[in-house]
Amino acid sequence: MSNLSATLSIAVGALAAEQSALSETANNVANLNTPGYSRTVPSFVENPPVVLGSFTFGSGVSLGPIDSIRDAILQIRIQQETGQQGHLDALVTGLKQVEAQFSNQGSDIGSQLSALFASLAQLSTDPTSLATRQGVLAAASNLSATFRNTANSLTSQQTNINLSVAQAVAQVNTATQQIAKLNGEIASLQNVGQDASAFLDQRDVLINQLSGLIDVSQIKTESGVTLTTSNGTALVAGNQSFALTTQPDVSGLQRIFAQGTDITGQVNSGQIGGLLAVRDQKIPALLSSLDTFAAALAIAFNGANAAGFDLNGNGGANIFTSPPASGQGAAAAMGVAMTDPALIAASSDGSAGSNGNLANFASIHDQGLIASTTPSDYYSGLIFNLGNDIANASAELQSSQLVLQQLQDQRGSISGVSLDEEAAHLVQYQRAYEAAARMVTTVDQMLETVIHMGVNG
Repeated sequence: MSNLSATLSIAVGALAAEQSALSETANNVANLNTPGYSRTVPSFVENPPVVLGSFTFGSGVSLGPIDSIRDAILQIRIQQETGQQGHLDALVTGLKQVEAQFSNQGSDIGSQLSALFASLAQLSTDPTSLATRQGVLAAASNLSATFRNTANSLTSQQTNINLSVAQAVAQVNTATQQIAKLNGEIASLQNVGQDASAFLDQRDVLINQLSGLIDVSQIKTESGVTLTTSNGTALVAGNQSFALTTQPDVSGLQRIFAQGTDITGQVNSGQIGGLLAVRDQKIPALLSSLDTFAAALAIAFNGANAAGFDLNGNGGANIFTSPPASGQGAAAAMGVAMTDPALIAASSDGSAGSNGNLANFASIHDQGLIASTTPSDYYSGLIFNLGNDIANASAELQSSQLVLQQLQDQRGSISGVSLDEEAAHLVQYQRAYEAAARMVTTVDQMLETVIHMGVNG
C-alpha cells in the first residue's frame, strides 16, 4: 500500500513538473513578437532519493529553475550601438533641416549675390539710368533680406532644438524612474528565489530606450543595475533614480544639470548628444560664417561706393548698413542704408556719364575677401562643408543601423523564440505528461483493487 502511495506521489509530481514546463513553452509562444523578450527554458531536477536500509528509492522529479536565455555582453553592445544611432539620427535630421536654408535655388544667398553683380554690370552700360540704379538697390535689398532670413531661420531652428533637448531630458527622467522601480521588483523576487525574467526583459528594453536618449554605462550590483552617463553622472542606483534638470542660460539655451552640476558639454551620445551637437556646434558655426560673410560684403561694397562719385558729383555713401564692429550678428542685421538710387557712385571722375568706379564693384567678385577667398568660393565652401557633414553623418548612420540590426539578429538567434523549437518542446512535454497521467490512472486502479481485496477478505 505504501509503495503504491509513493508511486502515486511520484506520478503526481511528474504531472505538476510537466504541466509547468508546458506553461513556460506556451508563454514563449505567446511572446513571440514581444520586443526585448528573452525565451525561458524550464529545467527538471531529480528529487532526493529515499534510503531504506540497504535500498535506495527514487522520489521523482521537480521543476527546477526557469532559465532566461540572455547574453549580457551582447545586450551591452546593443545599448551602446543604440546610443550611437540615436546621436547620428538626431545629427542628420538637424543638419538636413539646416541644409534646407541654403538649398532654395534662385533665392539663396549665392543666387542673390550673383544677381547684385549682374545688376551692376547692367548699370555700367547706362550709368545715368535711374531705373537701372533702382535695380541695383533692389538686388542689394534682396541680398540683405536673404542674409537676414537665413540667419533668423537658423536661430529659430536652434530654438526648436532647444525645446527638443528639454523634452528628451524629461524622457530620460521617466525612463530612469521606471528602471529604478524595476530594480526594486527584481531584487524582491530574486531574494526569495522567484523568477524575475519578465522584469529583466522590461528593464533591458527601458535601458535600450535610455541609451537612445543619452550615453549610458551600466554596472551590475547586488541591488540591481547602476546606471551612469559616460562621465560618471549617476542616473540610477538600485531602486533610486536621479533626475536631470534643465535651466536656460543667458542666451536662452537649455543647459542640462545633474544634482546641480552642468553636464551639457559632457553628453556626447544618444539623441540628446546629437541635438546638442547641432544646437551648440553646427548652427553657431554656420551663423558665425554668415556673419563674417555679410560683414565682409557690406564693408567691401561700402568701400567701393566710397571710392567714386554719385550722380550729383558727391562722394559715395554707404550702400549697406555698417556691420557691428565685432561682426557678430552682421547677417541678421544686414540692411540697405541707401534709398536714393542717384547716390550709387558709378562715376570715377565726378561726371554723370562715367562708369569707371563700377570696376571697383566688379573686382569684389574676384577679390580675396575672406582669408584670400573670393565671395563665391567662400559661400560654395560653406555649402560644401555642410553637405560633407551630412554625407559623412548619413554614412555613419547607415553603418550604425546595419551594425545594430546585426546585433539584434544575433540576439534573436540566442534569446528569441523559435516556433519550431517550441513546437518540439510542446510535443515532448505533452508525451511526458500523458505518461505520468497514465501512471496515475494505473496506480489508482491498483489501489482500488487492493482496497476491494481487503473488503472482500
